Amino acid sequence: MYQEARVIVEVVSAIICFILVRYMIKPYSLTQEGRYLGLPLGFTFLGASYVISALAYTELYHFSDFLWIQLLARTFAFVFLAVTYYFSKKPSKNTRQLWDITLSLLIVSLVALFLVTGIFPQVASDTYSASQVYVRVFIVICLSYIAIHTLRSHIKNPDPTTIWVPMGYILLAISQYSLLFWYLDNSLAAFTGSLALRLMALAVFLAVTYLSFKENKRTGK
Repeated sequence: MYQEARVIVEVVSAIICFILVRYMIKPYSLTQEGRYLGLPLGFTFLGASYVISALAYTELYHFSDFLWIQLLARTFAFVFLAVTYYFSKKPSKNTRQLWDITLSLLIVSLVALFLVTGIFPQVASDTYSASQVYVRVFIVICLSYIAIHTLRSHIKNPDPTTIWVPMGYILLAISQYSLLFWYLDNSLAAFTGSLALRLMALAVFLAVTYLSFKENKRTGK
């Protein structure tokens, strides 16, 4: 029952992420600006990490084979998002070049880490439990930065819709923070709460994206 419920949550999370990617890729399609790739890339990796988690909890695969892969994909997803928001208000030529370099380095680093975990699967599996706490703390830091950044943007340009963006990232941050209690004392309530908060956050992003797309379509932007 637990595994079935977990697979359902992971699948739903992945579907929402890929729907978000479909809408988020539109600005890049129109402008060809590299800095608009961060959000769709981030949510693509996030959706992929949920797909990997769903596979890991089925009977067809062994969970240990996917430990580091799903963790790396999820970590880099939030790194991509944090970097994207950092460069979002810096459209100068130099910062565009810096963004392109940063994006390339992140992708190369991710591929290199995937190769390392593939070549040394036993080492990766042995160090997973000790590393995931530090990784989750890092993810919380990334999400906290994004939440603060988006909240500041909303304060500068108040809008009834944009206030929900930082709220979504705050929910995701709390979701990741709750997992720390799961890792440290196996609190089932913390784990269940983490999954619920994640779905709430993704639902918020989906609603905001849909409303923004609908408004832009209405105004012809």
